[in-house]
Amino acid sequence: MAVAPPRPKGPPLNALRAFEAASRLGGIAQAAEELCVTPGAVSQHIKALEAWAGVALFERRSQGVRLTAAGAELAPGFTAAFDQLGEAVGRLRAARGMRSINVAAMPSVALLWLSPRLAGLRAAIAPAEVAVFALEAPPGMTREPFDLSLFMRPEDDCPTGIPLSDGHMFPVCAPAMAADLHGPEDVRQMTLLHDQTWATDWQDWARACGVTLPTGRRGLSYSLYSLALSEAKAGAGILMGHDCLVEDALAAGELVAPFGARVASGRKLMLETSMTLQRSGQVQAIVGALSGEDQSR
Repeated sequence: MAVAPPRPKGPPLNALRAFEAASRLGGIAQAAEELCVTPGAVSQHIKALEAWAGVALFERRSQGVRLTAAGAELAPGFTAAFDQLGEAVGRLRAARGMRSINVAAMPSVALLWLSPRLAGLRAAIAPAEVAVFALEAPPGMTREPFDLSLFMRPEDDCPTGIPLSDGHMFPVCAPAMAADLHGPEDVRQMTLLHDQTWATDWQDWARACGVTLPTGRRGLSYSLYSLALSEAKAGAGILMGHDCLVEDALAAGELVAPFGARVASGRKLMLETSMTLQRSGQVQAIVGALSGEDQSR
């Protein structure tokens, strides 16, 4: 008998992460996006975990995967464990003091809304530094090393967040183009600029205003809202504006809102903060810097 026999090995941490993410997010592709790996890598991790445990965790179907009874029973424990791990990492990061504030923001928000407010944010958190990361989807604030999250999203999807906009949308265009626009129905004759992320905005606005858009008029489509905004400033067409993303261009006179018809988009600019930042006592000052309000009163 060996004096120091080899110890039994547990499952790899990456395999546990893959299972937890896929179970929480409801699919392999969603887990791959969050973990920044390929769907094939997530599938292999989960298969390795199933082989180690000797139990099936997912049912594979043509439409995707679904948790087995065993997987559904085990998943909440792993989610709680990784939440606790994220909290512990946050405390470890804060042990040396908040040297930097990591901000996650959707690209259009980072460029059009956050950029002119960075000087105020830096002043509010000095001597800490600000690092901005443009992401397509909100990060998990309990898991990832972000302190602030700024995304256009339904308020119900962010119950702990702070709304920084009213969430209204309305057409905007270059001042010269506005002369030909007298009422919402006039957009039928104009080139419409579409943002691919919010592809139904024009239809939603038109429905709320009682306007029927012509089906054969495609308009112009953009994958970046900031590019669509630049095109609107240049007179290429009319853009569906979102209050927080066009307010600076409106204030500068680069764009105008030709109608009073503003409707709820179903998305507000939501600010989420990490527990690490909340414990620092800086949230009020940050909200004040971002909203332009004096939070000391």
